Amino acid sequence: MEIVILAVVIAVVVIGALGGLVVGSRRKKQLPPPPPATPDITAPPAEPHVGEEAETPRDETRRTIEEVDLPDGGTAPATVEEPPVVEELEIPQIEVPEPTAGRLVRLRARLSRSQNALGKGLLTLLSREHLDDDTWEEIEDTLLTADVGVQPTQELVERLRERVKVLGTRTPEELRALLREELITLVGPEMDREVKTEPAASKPGIVMVVGVNGTGKTTTTGKLARVLVADGRSVVLGAADTFRAAAADQLQTWGERVGAHTVRGPEGGDPASVAFDAVKEGKELGSDVVLIDTAGRLHTKTGLMDELGKVKRVVEKHAPLDEVLLVLDATTGQNGLIQARVFAEVVDVSGIVLTKLDGTAKGGIVVAVQRELGVPVKLIGLGEGADDLAPFEPEAFVDALIGD
Repeated sequence: MEIVILAVVIAVVVIGALGGLVVGSRRKKQLPPPPPATPDITAPPAEPHVGEEAETPRDETRRTIEEVDLPDGGTAPATVEEPPVVEELEIPQIEVPEPTAGRLVRLRARLSRSQNALGKGLLTLLSREHLDDDTWEEIEDTLLTADVGVQPTQELVERLRERVKVLGTRTPEELRALLREELITLVGPEMDREVKTEPAASKPGIVMVVGVNGTGKTTTTGKLARVLVADGRSVVLGAADTFRAAAADQLQTWGERVGAHTVRGPEGGDPASVAFDAVKEGKELGSDVVLIDTAGRLHTKTGLMDELGKVKRVVEKHAPLDEVLLVLDATTGQNGLIQARVFAEVVDVSGIVLTKLDGTAKGGIVVAVQRELGVPVKLIGLGEGADDLAPFEPEAFVDALIGD
């Protein structure tokens, strides 16, 4: 029995060993590669038929040899890049302003075109055979209409009546000479009309320009820079009008045209700070004159007028102002006198600049504003040109009023 059991165990072991050998040999064998895909066989082109079997030829688009893109050997044509064009920076040309000597005489024709009504009207009235009370009233009305003012008009009429009575005969030449003399006296030839811009030992001349919006204040500041440059002065411009859009750009453009340096600050910034920096740079650069353009505030705004006074006080921390020029629109008449009065109370105006005298302005405003403030008209504007700002000369002005 034991022998039988042993035989069975041996048989089982042998069968298991044989089974393992068979499985290992199968694992070592590689699977055959998949059969290749059936290739696409393209049928050869049909042979051309001839004779009766030939097909009718089809219309095909044919290209000439010029239209065929020929191979170039695989080399792409080299692209030659042109060097970038470097734009030259435009350097503003420095202009040479017109000399100021006798400028008003040269502009006399322009002034006389709008002012002759006053002079010619007076000469016509004085040339009448009988100068009765009605005629003298007409003379007074003519002077008042020309914005001369009540008190100056009464003084002029009284002197004219007395001198015409003494004169007796009145030839046109005598009347013209008489009227010219009296008008020059009325304008005030004895007043000091020099714009004080002389530099001192340690500081430049300092000029502050004030006025209401629309009077041409910034333009006048730029034109005054041209006047000073024409007289051989070096100028620094202070763009302290920080509230009006593009005011600083406008002033800087005026400065660049004559080579004047412009000091400016951020839009809406502190005007007093800009004015202070302008005077500081003027001293550091050794400039002859510093021109400060201030904001054109309405004269009815008390707070803003106080701020204008602040600008003046801040500037005077460097040095006292040499000039405070008030720019007035000559066409505003009595309204201009109200403006002048308020500005004079705030900043101690030392001189007047009358603009737009070439338009509908009446020449009598020169007399009225001088009487109102007790300060002289120093400059007048006679047009839109860059050199149309002229020093005021009483004799030339009166000659333009009464004509030749």
